[in-house]
Amino acid sequence: MAGISDRPFRMIVRSFVPDLPIVTEMISCHSLVGRHKNCLRNFDNYADEGNVGAQIFGAVPHLMADAAKILQDAGATWIDINMGCPVPKVATRSGAGAFLMRDHKLAGKIIDAVVRAVQIPVSIKTRLGWDESHMDWADLIHIAADSGAQFAALHGRTRAAGYTGDAVHPEISDMPIQIIANGDLATVADVEDMISRGYAGAMIGRAMLGRPWIFGEILGTVKSPINIGDVALRHLDLMVEYYGERNAVPMFRKHLAWYSAGIPNSSEFRTKINQITDVNAIRQEILQFWGCVANL
Repeated sequence: MAGISDRPFRMIVRSFVPDLPIVTEMISCHSLVGRHKNCLRNFDNYADEGNVGAQIFGAVPHLMADAAKILQDAGATWIDINMGCPVPKVATRSGAGAFLMRDHKLAGKIIDAVVRAVQIPVSIKTRLGWDESHMDWADLIHIAADSGAQFAALHGRTRAAGYTGDAVHPEISDMPIQIIANGDLATVADVEDMISRGYAGAMIGRAMLGRPWIFGEILGTVKSPINIGDVALRHLDLMVEYYGERNAVPMFRKHLAWYSAGIPNSSEFRTKINQITDVNAIRQEILQFWGCVANL
C-alpha cells in the first residue's frame, strides 16, 4: 500500500488494534541502503509500533539483504519481500515486485540472501502468476519455503489483472509453509471463509481505506467510531508532525476522500478541500463537515 500505509496511518490503525501485525508500505532496497533523505520511510523507527513487518522490494540480492538488516535494526519484527506489485516501474522497469514471478531463480536467491542476513522471520507477498497463462504461484511458494521463508501472503489475482475482477483464492492444502489470503477480503465472513479453507489468516488491504478501524471490527474488539471527523483530525495531526504542513495537507486529501465516501454532501466536501493548502483551513472544513453530518 505504497503512499498509504505510512507511519501516520499505521499509528491510527494501531490506536484501534494495539497488538495486530501490520505491514509497512513498500520500501525500495536501493533507497533504503542509500539512505535517500527525501524518503522519510527510510528512517522510520519501529520500536514504538508494536508488531510491524517491513516490506522491501528490489532485484539485487545483496542490496535486499542489506536493506533487511537495516530494517531489523530499526525494530521491524519480520521482513516481507514484495513479489507481487504489478506497477510497471516496479514489475517491469525495475525487474522487482511481480517480475520475480517470472524469474524464480532470482526470487530464490533474494529470499535466501535476506534470510541469511537477519535473525527475524522472512515472508513473501505474491500473486497467482504473471498472467492467466502462467499461474505458477505454487512453484514460487515451494521455492520460498526451500529458501527459508516462513510464510507467504497470496493475492488472488494475476499481475496482468491488476486490481480488476474478483479475487480467486486457490486450494492450498499441499503448501509447505503457511499462506495468508489477500484480495477482496473485508468482513468477518470473508476471514472465516479463508480460515475454514486452510489459510493461516487474512491480509486486509484496500478495504481499510477510510476505515482504519476495520481490523478491530473484524476482530470484534472495536466498533465504528461515532464521529469519523475525530479520527480524521487525529490522522491529520500525525501527518503534519511527520511530513510537515506543506507536504502533509495535499497528501492527506486522498484520506479525506476515503473517510468521507458515501456520506451526504461528500462530493462538495472533496471539491472544497482539494483547493485548500492551509492546515488550519482544512481542519475547519473537517470540523464543519462532520459536525453537519452529525446533525443530519
